[in-house]
Amino acid sequence: MKLENKIAIVTGGAMGNGLGVVKTFLKYGAKVIILDYSNEIENTKRELNNHNVEGYFVDIRDKEKVTSIINEVGAKYGQIDILVNNAGVCKLVKFEDMTDEERDFHFNININGTWNVTKASLPYMKNINASIINLSSVTGPMVADSGEVAYATTKAAILGFTKSLAAELVEYNIRVNAIMPGYIRTPMVDNMAKLSSPDNPESVVDGIAKAIPMKRLGTIEELGELAAFLASQESSYITAQGIVIDGGSTLPETMTMGV
Repeated sequence: MKLENKIAIVTGGAMGNGLGVVKTFLKYGAKVIILDYSNEIENTKRELNNHNVEGYFVDIRDKEKVTSIINEVGAKYGQIDILVNNAGVCKLVKFEDMTDEERDFHFNININGTWNVTKASLPYMKNINASIINLSSVTGPMVADSGEVAYATTKAAILGFTKSLAAELVEYNIRVNAIMPGYIRTPMVDNMAKLSSPDNPESVVDGIAKAIPMKRLGTIEELGELAAFLASQESSYITAQGIVIDGGSTLPETMTMGV
């Protein structure tokens, strides 16, 4: 129960990687508050059936609403021990075809939303050995494919945000780290597969798996375990780091293993 009595906020916690984090945090004894803009939030709460989980329907682009909810949580519990900035979006559009609205959609959620939640949470995190965990990606800082310019830009920005924020907050005993996932089996990956091959999306997933040294995609629970490690005192001397969890997908020097 390494997170027992800890108050954790997880954005985008109703599904995907965020749900993996929520499940793992609950397993280790945390009280988890989900912030999500998906209608799935109520279904997720029912399925979890755990008195230690709460949920708020909120668009993290709405600074005033976010601040109001965070203040409500802070007033109720007195502190916020863990913040996981997981909420994010990815739409594949080539740079030449991308509209300003599509660009801003990525920037306003992936960057500004993370900024809003973090800014509102900080007053409740100082000097309690708190941990902030931002979801970056291997996409942007390390690799990229066609159509990912907006997404890759935001995820690279999140890594820079993590490092600079860690330098500022170390005096308050707040550690700030980033998780950099490769391919984790999430609804986002499934949707991308459907867009690529509407008739046989599973073939796309299989093709991705074959290119990964471990020959599979990661699970949301595996990502959740990494988040729990970074949230706990097990990682008390780790800050300003981007931790890759990708099954070795960024490892090969060539397109074919063994060449």
